[in-house]
Amino acid sequence: MLITPVDLATSAGEGVVADLLDRFQAADTSCQQVVEEILQAVREKKDKAVVDYGRRYDAPELTVSGLQVDFLELQEAYDKVTPEFQETLSVAIDRIESFHEREMEDSWLQTREDGTIVGRLVRPVDSAGLYVPGGQSGSTPLVSSVLMNGIPAAIAGVNRRVMVTPPAADGSINPYLLVAAQEVGIVEVYKAGSAWAIAALAYGTETIPGVDVIVGPGNQYVTEAKRQVSGMVRIDMIAGPSEVLIVADDSADPAAAAADMLAQAEHDPLALAILITTEKTFCSEVLAELDRQLPALSRREIAEKALRDRGVMLVVDSLEEAIDIANSIAIEHLELMIADPWAQVPHVRHAGAIFLGHHTPEAAGDYLAGPNHVLPTMGTARFASALGVETFLKKSSIISYSQAALKTDGDHIRRLAELEGLTAHGASVTARLNDGK
Repeated sequence: MLITPVDLATSAGEGVVADLLDRFQAADTSCQQVVEEILQAVREKKDKAVVDYGRRYDAPELTVSGLQVDFLELQEAYDKVTPEFQETLSVAIDRIESFHEREMEDSWLQTREDGTIVGRLVRPVDSAGLYVPGGQSGSTPLVSSVLMNGIPAAIAGVNRRVMVTPPAADGSINPYLLVAAQEVGIVEVYKAGSAWAIAALAYGTETIPGVDVIVGPGNQYVTEAKRQVSGMVRIDMIAGPSEVLIVADDSADPAAAAADMLAQAEHDPLALAILITTEKTFCSEVLAELDRQLPALSRREIAEKALRDRGVMLVVDSLEEAIDIANSIAIEHLELMIADPWAQVPHVRHAGAIFLGHHTPEAAGDYLAGPNHVLPTMGTARFASALGVETFLKKSSIISYSQAALKTDGDHIRRLAELEGLTAHGASVTARLNDGK
């Protein structure tokens, strides 16, 4: 049996939930020192270090002059992709752009009768770097990562957007990635991967520009590198393994539930697939479907290991109980495979993305629905949100006092400054009022 179902009202069920609530892991510290050394090497040796690492792990013939994808390679990429792909790409871009355009924030001002003006000025960062993993040496290009990260940056108005991705052994970049990048306005692409790519984006090299924000998924070395440079630059998030939690009642289709559990499990041996159901017999039906569907997967071994090691099936007494547990777990992807999913939406407090009804697979959110698929994991949906336009925006406060306004507020400002022992703060008010206080 791939997964052993447990009843919430048992000690085993309580233990399963306790483990799920304690699943946060800050980072894989096993590679911490190696990443520190890579970051330092790139900071000191710049292009030379990036090329040295690239030759060692990716493309043996990589050169400094070949780090940037040239105009010819960008143009030739269009001849290497199918018309069907370009059609699908166009649909995906339109959906993602349409959704994220609603996220754009406006600057605003607030005026008071005494002449005070306060407000917020919203501006994009100057530059952003998008990391795109190689995807099995370039054979499985992660086009959706280009779209989900590149489109919000464009809508935010980021002037300089660059992409880094590891080259194949022959030094090429998958043409599907290059076409996707160009279609969302990214024409500055560099052949660099892993921690040295993140270092190049953070510190800048002679060829690769330093940026203000770094986004994009990656392996443990990429994640650790982003963690180490965070603070000097903004990063999207420290992401853990992909997660799904399916809440199912007696109206759910076991074949669909099994398919969605497998869709998460095939990501990574550490992926987390959870089923919470009010129907004990439903677990048996889903298990039978898992056994039936698993052999057909191209990533069968990965999916099977993830389900055996981390898969969960939990039986509860009511939908209310299921939603309460889901809120506590704060999952990345929450699927409501129930008869009336909209009735439960007001009760959902913590989830990265919510998928409603029997015809809404999580895969729709990954690729085409429109909302971003870069979502908080490991319980961080309690306080974090999906990547969006705001990831690439910063806000500056605006404050303007008239003489009358400062006179009105002066005593209050000086009183608080005196309480905090900051006499120069109070004096800066007095110098403007010349009232002798």
